[in-house]
Amino acid sequence: MSQNPQRLQPRLDRLNEALENGALDQVRRMLNRGLAPVDVAHLLESTPPREREVLWELVDSELQGDVLQYLNDDIQTVFLNRMDTQQLVSATERLDVDDLADLLQRLPNTVTLEVLASMEAQERQRLETVLAYPEDTAGGLMNTDAVTIRPDITLDVVLRYLRRHERLPDTTDTLLVVTRGDKLIGSLPINRLLVSDPSMLVREVMDTDMVSIAAMTGESDVAKLFEKFDLVSAPVVGTDGHLLGRITIDDVVDVIRENAEHQVMSMAGLDDEEDTFAPAWRTSRRRAVWLGVNLITAFMAAAVIGLFEGTIQRVTALAVLMPIVASMGGIAGSQTLTVLIRGIALGHVSGSNVRWLLSRELIVSVLNGLLWALVIAAIAVVWFDDLTLGAIIAAAIVINLLVAALCGTLLPVALKKLNIDPALSGNVILTTVTDVIGFMAFLGLATVFYL
Repeated sequence: MSQNPQRLQPRLDRLNEALENGALDQVRRMLNRGLAPVDVAHLLESTPPREREVLWELVDSELQGDVLQYLNDDIQTVFLNRMDTQQLVSATERLDVDDLADLLQRLPNTVTLEVLASMEAQERQRLETVLAYPEDTAGGLMNTDAVTIRPDITLDVVLRYLRRHERLPDTTDTLLVVTRGDKLIGSLPINRLLVSDPSMLVREVMDTDMVSIAAMTGESDVAKLFEKFDLVSAPVVGTDGHLLGRITIDDVVDVIRENAEHQVMSMAGLDDEEDTFAPAWRTSRRRAVWLGVNLITAFMAAAVIGLFEGTIQRVTALAVLMPIVASMGGIAGSQTLTVLIRGIALGHVSGSNVRWLLSRELIVSVLNGLLWALVIAAIAVVWFDDLTLGAIIAAAIVINLLVAALCGTLLPVALKKLNIDPALSGNVILTTVTDVIGFMAFLGLATVFYL
C-alpha cells in the first residue's frame, strides 16, 4: 500500500538527490526497503528514460514483479520485453493470477508459452483459466483464489477449515458455496459466519440471491455492478453456472481509473497509457494523426469562408465577428456532447430516452441562444453602428446553437451504435459541424442582406 503522499515526497526527493550524486548503494536500499512497490512504480513513471533504466536495474529481482503491475502499459511493455523467461518467472512468482495474466498478455505468445511451461501444473491451470478470456472481461479480471465450501457442513466445520489456512486471500468478505461439481449455489458472508450458531448448516444461513457475474461480461459493466450493489467482491461463473473465480474491488477501482483516464485523454486524441516521458519521435508520431485530422477539418471551415470572400471584403466587420459565432457553437455543442458521453458511460442513455434528451437540449439551446444572441447583437450594433449586422449575428448564433444541440445529442449515440468511441472522435466531428454551420449561417445571411 502506498504511503501518505506528504510523508512520501521527502523520501522521493532524497532518492533523486542520491541518484544525481551517484550514490547508487543508497538508492538501492531506498528502492528495496524504503518504498512500497506502488511508490517505486510512481517514481519510475516520473523519471526520464535514462534515469529510469538505472533505477530499474537497482530494483531487486524478487520485487520487480510487484512493481511491474503498477506501471502503465508503455513502460511495462518496455521492461517485460527486456526480460528473459527465467527473469519473468522469478519476478512474477508472487503475483496474483489476475495480475500475472495482465502482464503475460503484453508479451509474444512464444514467451507466454515458455513462462507457462516453467510453472507448476496447478498454478499453470489457474493462469490458463484467466488467459482464456479477453483482459477487458470479467473472466480476464478475475482471480481464481476464491474460498469455497459445501452447503451440507456445519459452521463449526467451516471455521476449523479456515483456521487451517495460513492466510486467506486478500479482500475475502464472503465464502462461496458450491456443489460437488463446483456449481455456484450461494455465498456465506464472513460476518454472518462469525455471529451465527456454529451448529447450524451452511445451507441454513447462506445467501442464495447473491450477485454473480458471467465470465464474458465487459469490464465497464462489471464496474457498474460493483457500484450499484456496493460490492467488495463478486463470483465469476461460466455459461453453465460453474464457479470460475472472483473479482475484487481493487481490480474494479483500476478499471474505473483507467476508464476515467481514457475519457480525458481521448478528448485530445491521445493514448491513455502513453508514457509521460516517452521519446519525442514516438510522441510526435502518435499526435501527428490527430493533428492531420484537425487540419482537414480546418480546411473544410476555411473552404466555407472562401465561398464568401466577396462578402467579407465588402463588410470587414464580418471577419472580426466570425470567431464569436463558431466559438459559441463549439462550446454549446461540447457541453451537450459531454453530458451525453457521461450518460452513455453510466448506462443512463438508451433508445427510449434519446428523444426526451434531444428535446431538452433543443429547448436549452433556444433559451441560451436567444439570451446570448441579444447580448452579442447589442455589442455588435454599438461597436459597428449597424443594426443589420446585429440582426445577422443574432440569427447565426441561434442557428448554430440549435445545430450544436442536435449534433451534440445524436452524434455520440450514433457513434456508439457504430462501435466507435464517442470520446475519441466526437469532439473533432462536432467542432467541424459547428464551425461549418456557424460560418455558413453568418456569412450566408450577410451575403443575402449586403449584396
